[in-house]
Amino acid sequence: MTHTEIILLVSAMLGMGLVCHYLDAKYNWQLSAWFYGKPVNPFKKTEAQNSRTPAQKDAEIAALKERIAVLEKIVTEPAYELNQELNKLCR
Repeated sequence: MTHTEIILLVSAMLGMGLVCHYLDAKYNWQLSAWFYGKPVNPFKKTEAQNSRTPAQKDAEIAALKERIAVLEKIVTEPAYELNQELNKLCR
């Protein structure tokens, strides 16, 4: 093998490894575990998926609803008042 072929082979292997790690992180495909020969059940939920309790989820939903209400108030505010506030800042 020539130096060029070796460099291309190593680069291709590195690129494939990076793609596998990216897919693992983004879609939880567990390709790296498969390549390393680790037995993995793809249907079993990971700890990150099970870490939140229903009470935590309810609290998060309530906080998000509160944020949406604040954003709705800001968006539906009359343009006149907004222009007055902008004019005050420009002075």
